[in-house]
Amino acid sequence: MEHLRKKLEDRTAVLGVIGLGYVGLPLAVEKAKAGFKTIGFDIQASKVEQVNTGVNYIGDVVNEDLQSIIDSGLLSATTDFSEVARADCVCICVPTPLDDHQQPDLSYIKKSAESIVPYMHKEMLIVLESTTYPGTTEDLLKPIFEKSGMVCGEDFYLAFSPERVDPGNIIYKTKNTPKVVGGVTPKCTDIAAILYESILEAPIHRVSSPAIAEMEKILENTYRNVNIGLINELAMLSNKMGINIWEVIDAAKSKPYGFQAFYPGPGLGGHCIPLDPYYLSWKAREYGFHISMIESSMMINDRMSEYCVERSSKILNRYMKPLNGSTVLILGVAYKQDISDFRESPAIKVINEFERVGSRVIYYDPHVTEYTDGDTTRHSEFSLTEDLLKSVDLVVITTAHTTIDYHLVQKNAVAIFDTKNAMKEIENRSNIELL
Repeated sequence: MEHLRKKLEDRTAVLGVIGLGYVGLPLAVEKAKAGFKTIGFDIQASKVEQVNTGVNYIGDVVNEDLQSIIDSGLLSATTDFSEVARADCVCICVPTPLDDHQQPDLSYIKKSAESIVPYMHKEMLIVLESTTYPGTTEDLLKPIFEKSGMVCGEDFYLAFSPERVDPGNIIYKTKNTPKVVGGVTPKCTDIAAILYESILEAPIHRVSSPAIAEMEKILENTYRNVNIGLINELAMLSNKMGINIWEVIDAAKSKPYGFQAFYPGPGLGGHCIPLDPYYLSWKAREYGFHISMIESSMMINDRMSEYCVERSSKILNRYMKPLNGSTVLILGVAYKQDISDFRESPAIKVINEFERVGSRVIYYDPHVTEYTDGDTTRHSEFSLTEDLLKSVDLVVITTAHTTIDYHLVQKNAVAIFDTKNAMKEIENRSNIELL
């Protein structure tokens, strides 16, 4: 371990990142900016080519930073996994989606691990960053890596450190977000902590095992899932009672302690919050345990797209319009405001639900010019104009982008269903209905 520690301290260690997506590319950039020779690995040749030519495709990466470290030779990308042999430390940052049965799909993690094994060497550190259920690092990865004939904690080091990327966050980025690290052995934890201390400008929080770190990540996002489920259910109740839930939340958050504001919406988006509770629910069944409160929140959040279409139907009824045959304009398909990430976006689920009942759906998003859902690729309307707004039966706001002219929307749309309170500053509310 001392040899690897010295290489990290004097910046002679070669660092690798497997998976150059929303987590992996920002991490690779920070490693290179810290002065380490860094190699990025991805199975998509198009991503590798973009990185090697300094073309940025991730919003949280500064274009100039990427170009600078590519020009300096500190960062390179490849599809050739034999280059892993050159790396002293490798971080795995690949997707962990759900399969068709809402169960964890760990195939990307497993394939990444198996691609490392032939090129492992003594004193190599491997860190899993992909979100997964507790036990993955020790039960799945450790046996794979020990097929190399080396012993974890003695010949090589293995740890879990959950990614905490929040796309579009203007304050917290990869560089300054505190990092949790849990190794299979104390030596594994120590060397993984030294790695991140060499790269980041944030505290490193050490925990006693990978399972603690894995559960910590699940807790972060399940906490949000449950609280959003609570506020979505209260939003549905408040609508029946004729109460403005948004005003209720504003009043509640005036309390300086004991309350954190969460807001309703058309559902949950992004890679983590909608998926993580399913990992935990699946793992809990192994112990004969049902996480009833968490599963209830998941059911509420999953139903919000359908609920939004039901509310839209009532709005259209006031104008003597049925859902079947009406034209609906969706404003925003990104999963959160002012970003281009549409992974697990609730807006896409809302679109699919509208089409299921026979509505004609078009969308406008200044950040997402097109998106693919299954075998279908859709394109955004070129611009948001008076004519476009007047031509549709209903406008549904599903993402609160700050670059949209909501005054233009209010003046020209027949009816508006605002699921994000994006139009809160608009005074004339005669054609606006809130979730």
